[in-house]
Amino acid sequence: MLKNAAQRLQLDLPVLLPEAPGEADACVGRLVSDLADREGMERVHIAPASGEEPAKLCIHYDPEVLSLARVREIAQSAGARLTERFAHVLWEVDGVQHQRRARTIAERLQRMPGVVEAEVSAAGPLRIEFDREATSEQDLRRVLDELRVRVREDGPREVVRVEGREPSGREHRHGDDEHEDDERAHRKEHAAGEHRHDEEHAHAHAHGGVLGENTELYFALICGALLGLGYLISVATSAPAWLPFALYIGAYGFGGFYTLREAVDSLRIGRFEIDTLMLVAAAGAAALGEWAEGALLLFLFSLGHALEHYAMGRARRAIEALAELAPRTAEVRRDGAVREVPVEDLVIGDTVIVKPNARIPADGFIVRGISSVDQAPVTGESVPVDKQPVDDPERAAARPDGVEAEHRVYAGTINGSGALEIQVTKRAADTTLARVVRMVSEAEAQKSPTQRFTDRFERAFVPAVLAFVVLLLFAWVVVDEPFRDSFYRAMAVLVAASPCALAIATPSAVLSGVARAARGGVLVKGGGPLENLGTLGAIAFDKTGTLTEGKPRVTDVLPAPGVDERELLIVAVSVEGLSDHPLAAAVVRDGRARLGNAVGIPNAQDLRSITGRGLAARIDGEPVFVGKSELFTEVEGPPLPPAVQTTIEGLEEQGRTTMVVRRGERYLGALGLMDTPREPATRVVARLRELGISRMIMISGDNQRVADAVARQVGIDEAWGDLMPEDKVEAIKKLRAQQKVAMVGDGVNDAPAMANATVGIAMGAAGSDVALETADVALMADDLEHLPFAVGLSRRTSGIIRQNLWLSLGMVVFLIPATVLGLQIGIAVLFHEGSTLVVVANALRLLAYRDPRERRSSAAVRAA
Repeated sequence: MLKNAAQRLQLDLPVLLPEAPGEADACVGRLVSDLADREGMERVHIAPASGEEPAKLCIHYDPEVLSLARVREIAQSAGARLTERFAHVLWEVDGVQHQRRARTIAERLQRMPGVVEAEVSAAGPLRIEFDREATSEQDLRRVLDELRVRVREDGPREVVRVEGREPSGREHRHGDDEHEDDERAHRKEHAAGEHRHDEEHAHAHAHGGVLGENTELYFALICGALLGLGYLISVATSAPAWLPFALYIGAYGFGGFYTLREAVDSLRIGRFEIDTLMLVAAAGAAALGEWAEGALLLFLFSLGHALEHYAMGRARRAIEALAELAPRTAEVRRDGAVREVPVEDLVIGDTVIVKPNARIPADGFIVRGISSVDQAPVTGESVPVDKQPVDDPERAAARPDGVEAEHRVYAGTINGSGALEIQVTKRAADTTLARVVRMVSEAEAQKSPTQRFTDRFERAFVPAVLAFVVLLLFAWVVVDEPFRDSFYRAMAVLVAASPCALAIATPSAVLSGVARAARGGVLVKGGGPLENLGTLGAIAFDKTGTLTEGKPRVTDVLPAPGVDERELLIVAVSVEGLSDHPLAAAVVRDGRARLGNAVGIPNAQDLRSITGRGLAARIDGEPVFVGKSELFTEVEGPPLPPAVQTTIEGLEEQGRTTMVVRRGERYLGALGLMDTPREPATRVVARLRELGISRMIMISGDNQRVADAVARQVGIDEAWGDLMPEDKVEAIKKLRAQQKVAMVGDGVNDAPAMANATVGIAMGAAGSDVALETADVALMADDLEHLPFAVGLSRRTSGIIRQNLWLSLGMVVFLIPATVLGLQIGIAVLFHEGSTLVVVANALRLLAYRDPRERRSSAAVRAA
């Protein structure tokens, strides 16, 4: 691992590829393609395996833009896994309190040998990527202890040790046995933790303070009380001078306690933070004998810190509430008896019983019972969704990701009036809800472009302020005034120029925006995607399954002259039955319905997919091709007959997707399929235009005439058809070169195009692990109307970030000349801390953001 002065990383990540050579090659190609053109990536390539060493993924990247956690997600979605040399921890911690301290903790961790990345949020989540060969989890905890930061053992946390191969080449066990061992170890650790409860409780007080988590607030209030009492005694009584002086000293002690600790921590890593500036100003006031003003400065500064911590805690609790949605126990049927067990003890294949109006404890599919389920906690859907049992539980268990939405349920959602029996498909730690909570916690710690800019600005601004203050100290040499006045003015400027509000302006808005999005069924992976989504100029939509229902039906069966319709359908159904493509499923379903169940379908063999064109197979040893008309210009055999070509053109003029069937040398005819546009598509396109998206493009592998027909139906001006998967990637690159562009798709077939967009948006991510991993923004529900909500929220977030930046910078611009011209320290710090609280309060407004569609629905309900 190498790191240069510009904080670019070169990292050699061992990867574990699939066993099959062909699959491994495809996996490598997908992985390199998905990473190569992402923002923050400079170069990516694979170093081949040598001896017992696995293949290595070598990446050169900016960790502030693209985190190693995202690299891991992308690798897993491409079919590869990173080996366990590089580990990833995500902990909820206490003791951060505010954004400046978060930055100090992150920088201290990043200076540890072996730490690749460290991101800390003011709201608590801490994410560290580290090299196990250079450091360990125990070393990380030791440094956190030195910084008085405590890992919350009772909070949402994750320690990821990715399955793989150690450098020695020794294989790890995996599968059910290994999972069971992990679960038993986890329970033992939990039990041991119960015995250590009293010790942990004392430890919490050591980190949070003698008065608990709100010690800083209590200290600030005590400081204010001592200051007020001292001032009253000095002006209203004839008490001896030492009494108010002693009270001021006490106020300094309580008000400066946390500020001094933070200043010492930041100075240890060679940084001048805002806390240091405030201490210098307070010490300067004391040197001038202005003890009351110095105590007022520390009181307002520490009170501002404490209130900022409390306000950010609101956003933190909004995220923690997600983790509390899933019940802690489940009723499971085992060995013919029903028993209540902790959800952590559920294993894949268990059958859980969910009573009416109860929360569902696990992800799975319904095997018995009919009900409606409120999925809003996970997907944000506003109305309950009807659910029914699967037809074949064994088939559903074999392919749980292929189970239709009407049979699938998620942990944390709420059952309706019917009792349900659900077969578990994921363990408690792997449910959709658990993964969303983890990803949202990670997103809190991801810096946005604006935050990276303000951090760089502060690094230059704070030393510049110190230099300016030093110059002001010598103003008495130029201006005819006492040194005392010059010194006081310099201290006032020191207070006025401290960019406290600037430090919290962006993180508070990003945290609130990410939390609100998650509550609305939209997973946004960090400040970068959130800001970029709010400044988009264009959106590209995949057609099938995004703008259309993704449930095509056969509308036309047109045999060639001299061919029977039954023969055409039998051959088409036989070949398409081997594919899992949505179009193939439609041909099989509707073809069998037309033929009748009594008709025998021959078995096709040797299926071969011709990417973007169609399928090839053999029936009774004879070659069969089913696909687009372009396929038959690329394969051997007679060209497409004019009559069939005319038929195809007629179908495409009507917006049909077409398939041509050829067996041997004979063309059997064509099938026309139609995938109807989604009912809300037209409304969504219109709403996006209102939000300022000036350009919308539909990209499709279908014929250009089909693409044009669908685009006209939904109100999109541009449609690009006849695109192979690699053509879609090039199309996105072309758009991105012109302006910021989002790609909306299903996150599976569209992953390469999404990776090359400014923002990749996946729909229906609750039912797709791949979509959750590949997308920058995941719409949990398969509902296009969540897209305007996501764009509108991000637009509002960008607006609030701009407001906060103008307010914070404007306050500095106002206060610096004001203090130079004589504004007192007390008034300056009052404006200074007041602006910080206004900035945080402004950001928290995002937690109450409502999409106009929600407001209209609420108004309609009230009117009714």
